[in-house]
This record gives sequence, C-alpha cells and structure tokens, in this order.
Amino acid sequence: MSLRVKTLSAMHRAIYSASGGRVGNRIAGMPVLLLTTVGRRTGKRRTPPLTYFEEDGAIVLVASYGGRPYNPAWFENLIAAGGGEVTIGRESREVRARRATPDERARLWPRIVGTYDGYAKYQARTPREIPLVLLS
Repeated sequence: MSLRVKTLSAMHRAIYSASGGRVGNRIAGMPVLLLTTVGRRTGKRRTPPLTYFEEDGAIVLVASYGGRPYNPAWFENLIAAGGGEVTIGRESREVRARRATPDERARLWPRIVGTYDGYAKYQARTPREIPLVLLS
C-alpha cells in the first residue's frame, strides 16, 4: 500500500473514530465502517475504513483494492482468522467472515456495480475475480 493511501486511510479512521462515525461515514454514496483484523503474519491489529453493503442481515465487503492484481491484506487477514470486529458509528461488534459463494457473488455483483461503477472499472483492471465477503 502506498504511503499516500496509508496516510489517507489513517486520517479517515481517526476522524471517523473521533466523531463516533458522524464524519466520514459515507464515501461515493456508500456507508463506511471500520474493520479491525489481526495480521496473519505480524499479529498486529489493523483497522481500515471500508465501504459496505447490507444484504439479508449480513454486511457485504468488496475486496477490490482499487483493481490491483492481488487481494488487500484486510481480506487475507479476515478470511484467515474467520472474522474480526466492525465498528459502525459508535457501535462495535465481533463478526464471523466468509467469502461469498459463486452464486452469491453473481447475485450481489450487479447491485454493487450499480451503486458504484468504480467497482466494475477495478474488476476490468485486474485478472483476479474481486472477492466479496459476508460478515455475520
């Protein structure tokens, strides 16, 4: 991750946390949460701000990483651990995580790109299929 992206992410996280989610709670018309995972190699806690969708009581995350050819670290850490912690506004809770099945992804993807067409552009940039994660 570039220094610029790390800096912007840290600033966003700090503002979101300090305001209890009142500031920084939307990007590109989508809601934002904070996801805390533990590094699978470092053991360090990491908390990136991420956009999300809700579907049938689950939180859906898109591991787009801006169309890079590899998955974001938060995705790899979340899947390896089987879960993490989400903060939405002032509320935090533990969640279980699983990768969306191919059928779930096929059903959800049109809604996701319909909400933010940047995800379609990211998918076009990368040879990997951008995974979706369901949190419950």
